[in-house]
Amino acid sequence: MATNVDHGREPCPHRILDDLGGAFAMGAIGGGVVHLCKGAYNSPRGYILQGGLEAIRREAPRIGGSFAVWGGLFSMFDCALVAVRRKEDPWNPIASGALTGGVLQLRYGLPSAARSAAFGGVLLA
Repeated sequence: MATNVDHGREPCPHRILDDLGGAFAMGAIGGGVVHLCKGAYNSPRGYILQGGLEAIRREAPRIGGSFAVWGGLFSMFDCALVAVRRKEDPWNPIASGALTGGVLQLRYGLPSAARSAAFGGVLLA
């Protein structure tokens, strides 16, 4: 009897921390590369390396934190849906993406949250 459980991932409580750390690292590294280039480009002649490194120091943790929030919420919703539905199928990540997008946009109002939730669900479909 075949099951649809992904055995390559951590079990649910540990999956949240694993995805949270991975998302932070991805955002910090990617944001560091982008802001190194932007900082170097916007620095005066003779201070290019210093300007790029300062931009990394200032911006990379912020970008990493934003990615970590998204990744952590997504994993929490995914684990909650696995627990409620008692099965792990492709609908869980789709619904998790929609819920994550909606929750992150709630501070801008319900219409914005609904648009973001629809985009988050469609993006993962």
